[in-house]
Amino acid sequence: MKALGIAYLVGAGPGDPRLITVRGLELLRRADVVVYDRLADPRLLAEAPSNAELIDAGKGPGHKMLRQEQINDLLIGKAREGKTVVRLKGGDPFLFGRGGEEALALATAGVTFEVVPGVTSAFAAPAYAGIPVTHRGVAASVAVVTGSEDPAKEAAAVDWSRLAHAADTLVVLMGLANLRAIASALVQAGRPAGTPVALVRWGTQPSQQVLMGTLATIADQAEAAALTSPVVTIIGDVVNLRETLAWFDRKPLFGKRVLVTRTRQQAGVLSELLTAEGAMPLELPTIELVPAEDLAPLDTALVRLSSYQWVVFTSANAAGLLFQRLAAQGKDARAFGAARVCAIGPGTAATLQQYGILVDFMPGEYVAEKLLEGLASRVKAGDRVLLPRAAGGREVLPHGLHLLGAHVEEIPIYEARTPSLARERARRLFCDGLDIVTFTSSSTVRNLLDLLDGDTGLLNGVLVASIGPVTSATAREAGLRVDVEAAMHTVPGLARALVEHMTAVLPGGRL
Repeated sequence: MKALGIAYLVGAGPGDPRLITVRGLELLRRADVVVYDRLADPRLLAEAPSNAELIDAGKGPGHKMLRQEQINDLLIGKAREGKTVVRLKGGDPFLFGRGGEEALALATAGVTFEVVPGVTSAFAAPAYAGIPVTHRGVAASVAVVTGSEDPAKEAAAVDWSRLAHAADTLVVLMGLANLRAIASALVQAGRPAGTPVALVRWGTQPSQQVLMGTLATIADQAEAAALTSPVVTIIGDVVNLRETLAWFDRKPLFGKRVLVTRTRQQAGVLSELLTAEGAMPLELPTIELVPAEDLAPLDTALVRLSSYQWVVFTSANAAGLLFQRLAAQGKDARAFGAARVCAIGPGTAATLQQYGILVDFMPGEYVAEKLLEGLASRVKAGDRVLLPRAAGGREVLPHGLHLLGAHVEEIPIYEARTPSLARERARRLFCDGLDIVTFTSSSTVRNLLDLLDGDTGLLNGVLVASIGPVTSATAREAGLRVDVEAAMHTVPGLARALVEHMTAVLPGGRL
């Protein structure tokens, strides 16, 4: 019997991908097919299964990749194939999203469907601009209106003369092209020319712009600012509350384009921290971790793992790879036996804890020199120390342990290479403009400069932030100026250092 499919009309939210609903994200993660619009953030598509079919419906100003009838037929056809179809729509499906038309088509075709409401930009964009659409004593009603029709058009569906006094707050979607005509129609209908107006472009995103004016001035201001869609227009006295309630665009890193140079697998943590502070993280993995060609020495060491007095980890990457090889031997954390474990910092310690290992020692400062100082009182002459780490690492640790009389077995288990496909993207990002570059290791410094063919001039005028003194030293040796160095040499410490620096520049973190 043929499996029955289902179509979900899912609201993707107003722009920030974190504003999708829990239900929407759940469905996206188990979709067979995702049909998406241009206003659905591309980062959401990464949540779909790797084998999901992604189809760009691509409706935007001035062009349509698929007509609405074609989209309807596509949803019906895919569902009839027994597939789980997610129609990912910007904002809310039933608020000027033509979700009603799609639902009717599915219902008429006998296809099972569900509607998952989304956070609409009609309310989210004003909220992120610090404008409540209703407020006690100011506005007790709100109307959401499409602005895609020219008010001068005969038999227009929107009666602006009635709307002028129908609600305290008017929220106009898709109205930028007709802004002058809309403002004029409202004034002619008796709405005061001095009524406050706010235009919010790309609301909820780090690229958000807010333009303030009145019905009499806003069209000229929008033209002078060369404002382009998508824009949400808010009309009413509530707009004046922005002066006090603005919060999103007052975040310390708001709007800053920040280059994240960690590996693809690790970049997400720093990107999330930066996003929380209003930044626009741009990921450029400058490191690609490649396991050593010969892992036989590691496998041999793991067979006798419990015979070491200390196992020292200088990165989370080394910890993760070691446990992968340990699992391949059918073993787990119990294989460590009485061996004590050392981690260079909290990130590495957290990774080890995921595998069931609580570290015996971690230095107060997360650099090799401090790690060695701490081990000096713990490692005895004759102790066997296993040091699995990246090829080409600094000699501070193995040399110092040898001087303590330890028998050090240093095993290069991976290599940090420059990704082969990152060169073009690196140039493009710098040409488009960056405000901040972050470095989380010496390798990220060297590899970024390799991608830029050594052109340090591209970083002129760009704030350089380093995770710690070793990374900073590498950057300075390469001819770079280091503007910010994290006091705590961790990814959260780096994000915190940037926030503190930007906050100190001017109150509120503005440049």
